[in-house]
Amino acid sequence: MKDRQIPEKKLKAVKDLLHLIKTSKSIVVVSIKNLPTSQFQLIKKSLREKAEVKVVKKNIVIKAFDDSGVAKLQDFKKYIKEDSALMFSKDDAFELSAILARNKSKTKAKVGQEVDDDVEIEPGPTELVPGPIISELTALGLKFMIEDGKISIREKKKILKKGDKVTEQAASIMGKLDMKPVSVGLEPLAAYDIHDHKIYEDIKVDQTGIIEQMKFAAGKSLAFAVKFAYPVKETIGFLLGKAKSHEDALSKLIKSEEVKLEK
Repeated sequence: MKDRQIPEKKLKAVKDLLHLIKTSKSIVVVSIKNLPTSQFQLIKKSLREKAEVKVVKKNIVIKAFDDSGVAKLQDFKKYIKEDSALMFSKDDAFELSAILARNKSKTKAKVGQEVDDDVEIEPGPTELVPGPIISELTALGLKFMIEDGKISIREKKKILKKGDKVTEQAASIMGKLDMKPVSVGLEPLAAYDIHDHKIYEDIKVDQTGIIEQMKFAAGKSLAFAVKFAYPVKETIGFLLGKAKSHEDALSKLIKSEEVKLEK
């Protein structure tokens, strides 16, 4: 019995992946679940100078990893899932993750998706007209009134908390109000550094969160340094102000004692 011939298309796909493995520094597995095709194409285009993004069947990826001769890629196989793509780049995986975080965009929510932040409906007029939607608004606890034949929201209302899954009622209302509470993009799942032979599992980079943490730490550090009179250019103004306030307090105390002695 003759061995079944491997299709030329599959052989070429494996060959292309092998070339990318040999010429890249990083391989990043990214999730494309719930990512609309139009947004995927835009993100892929924006990454053109930084990375090659490939969506290929799992069996082709496994074949390329096996043929590469790179032992560590055998351990990397387990991260290849359905609804995923591969990014090949000469850049560091964490740098790529930061780029992906910046390339996220807001979209309408689907039932079952998790929201990134609290979702609130702001008060004010809408383009919605009275009808069956009134029962939907009431079910979500929204207070409203009819103005000029259209529905107007009377009070701000939080309908979902950060991390909540979108309900059918919430999805319906948000869709009708053209709200886009969900961030979508390529989600990094794991990365392999070909040069260092290392696998990284947690490579998500929250730049906004990191900046906020740094601001908080800087504020605490400044207060600590001022309290213990540590003289550097960042604290000198505060230390001089503190010294002046102490001088004024001592001057008042001395004058008070002098007045007592005179009496």
